[in-house]
Amino acid sequence: MKTLLGPRLQFDWKIVTVTIVSTLLLMVDYYHRLTPNKGYDRIILYLVIPLLVIVLVFRDDPRDYGFTFGDWKAGLVITAIAILLIAPVLWLVARGGAMTDYYKSQLSGLPWNTAIDLFGWEFFFRGFILFYYVRRFGPDALWLQAVPFALAHLSKPEVETLSTIFGGFAFAWVAYRTRSFVYPFLIHWFVASFTIVVAAGLLH
Repeated sequence: MKTLLGPRLQFDWKIVTVTIVSTLLLMVDYYHRLTPNKGYDRIILYLVIPLLVIVLVFRDDPRDYGFTFGDWKAGLVITAIAILLIAPVLWLVARGGAMTDYYKSQLSGLPWNTAIDLFGWEFFFRGFILFYYVRRFGPDALWLQAVPFALAHLSKPEVETLSTIFGGFAFAWVAYRTRSFVYPFLIHWFVASFTIVVAAGLLH
């Protein structure tokens, strides 16, 4: 049906909601601090608020958004393999240069700080955004959610930021394969913690 403004537009209201809410939450995280700890901010913004949207607005089950252990056997195997493959690469990349300058000051509170920082972050991208996008766009959702994930890294060292479109896809594949955000979280937690340890010069 055409109108004066052209063909009539029809939207999936949940896609619109996920897209708008996720974009606004990323902006709030960038411009504001809600608590003295950035990790606690991210628990509120990227875990609590999306869960409230899922349960109260969408009336959906959080398990349909990866809030479950899913295929835990495959998840643990994939996590172990990923750690073994990623560790040597991080050991080479995180030694010296911009990576050291950026991460060496973050050693305090490790690994607790990285855990609380990334738990909500991973649910946000590999749960809230990914699994509803999958309903509408199928496997293409793995690439779509990687775009805001990569852009959210723009303040970090260039070598890391350039890799995040591929890393975001890989994390999404793990979540998609296991039906859970837990395993990308575990892998990302290792990546962040190991990077900080190497950058701080604790591994030679």
